Amino acid sequence: MTSPALLLVGHGTRDDAGAEAFRDFVESLKARLPEVPVGGGFIELSPPPLADAVAELVGQGAKHFAAVPLVLVSAGHAKGDIPAALVRERERHAGTSFRYGRPLGPHPSLLTVLERRLDEVVTPEERADTTVLLVGRGSTDPDANAEVAKVARLFWEGRGLAGVETAFVSLAAPDVPTGLTRCRLLGAKRIVVLPYFLFTGILPDRVEAQTSEWAAVHPELVVRQAGVLGATEELAELVLERYRETQAGDLRMNCDTCVYRIAMPGFEAKVGAPQRPHHHPDDPAHDDGHGHGHGDHHHGHHSPSHAH
Repeated sequence: MTSPALLLVGHGTRDDAGAEAFRDFVESLKARLPEVPVGGGFIELSPPPLADAVAELVGQGAKHFAAVPLVLVSAGHAKGDIPAALVRERERHAGTSFRYGRPLGPHPSLLTVLERRLDEVVTPEERADTTVLLVGRGSTDPDANAEVAKVARLFWEGRGLAGVETAFVSLAAPDVPTGLTRCRLLGAKRIVVLPYFLFTGILPDRVEAQTSEWAAVHPELVVRQAGVLGATEELAELVLERYRETQAGDLRMNCDTCVYRIAMPGFEAKVGAPQRPHHHPDDPAHDDGHGHGHGDHHHGHHSPSHAH
């Protein structure tokens, strides 16, 4: 059996540099898999749309796809939007099949990159009196926010830090200023704001701006801003690991705390909710006249493109 094409799926951003970073990363993977067709697209906001990426790979003769979501956290995009979009592409291209890989995090190699970003702004001797504020994207999905908290706890373990707190740049509390204030109230002497983002973009820029504003009002504290994860060797190897998992691994998403399956407090209405792909402005047929795409189906856990 020939190896399936690798399809990288991104969320999309209004930030040109962030979209370009994704596209450059996709290009870099082609050299690592010379025998495998490699492409990538976004589910919204940025070109190329996922539909174009799939069409290009189909044009190269690809029939079977391994779709790896280039996202850190299993939020609504990974659970619903992307699987729905893959179903739509399967229906557009007769004879194609899609296996859906796991989101990237949490993973030890990502913790290694986070530690490298930390080391760029503090010395080993400074760790003992440094509190890290790990800032995630933020989601309306409590399971996704809990994943960021898990990464923060894993990052705290064994690295000699004073502590690691969690904040979010949107949709979830605490926000960045509140997170920084929590660090101060806990007695932090030095704070490093560590963004849990793959590439540059609107939200990481917002983290940096909010950090600078807060630090200006608290000159008595040392506040340092670390960089995003970036297109590192570890990230490339992790994507290839997720690609290989689609062929040989036991792919299971965490369903125990998923709002689409479990009546979580305040989220009861989401149980069994249908999942629809995002409408990408560049998609050639992004509406069927009824306000939604043809790929509508229930939560991605049920998708035929995802082993359960």
